[in-house]
Amino acid sequence: QLQLVESGGGLVQPGGSLRLSCAASGFSLDYYAVAWFRQAPGKDREPVSCISSSCGSTHYADSVEGRFTISRDNTKNTVVLKMDGLKPVDTDVYYCSALRVLASVVAAGGWSSYEIDYWGKGMRVTVST
Repeated sequence: QLQLVESGGGLVQPGGSLRLSCAASGFSLDYYAVAWFRQAPGKDREPVSCISSSCGSTHYADSVEGRFTISRDNTKNTVVLKMDGLKPVDTDVYYCSALRVLASVVAAGGWSSYEIDYWGKGMRVTVST
């Protein structure tokens, strides 16, 4: 079965950190860019960050720039989103996704308009006291 599985979500206090992981099962992430989106109830899904399949090009939404770091380990078929300095506004359901897009498009920030090939089921992140 081809799927993406997220892990690492949960409850954290403001200012804290979480490490979200996205693991691919049944296929290799080597040829895919991997992106994270988040969605609050009643709102559109918001792009958060993306890392290209090669070169390691990355892009971040303005709202998370400087606080979140995306990285990938192709030997483990996994992508990690490290979230530091979390704020209550970061509370959302976070989704991992895989898409085919050029590294140059990722770096320029145009990746969020590309078709998604695979979606994870999502996991909740809650930032609260």
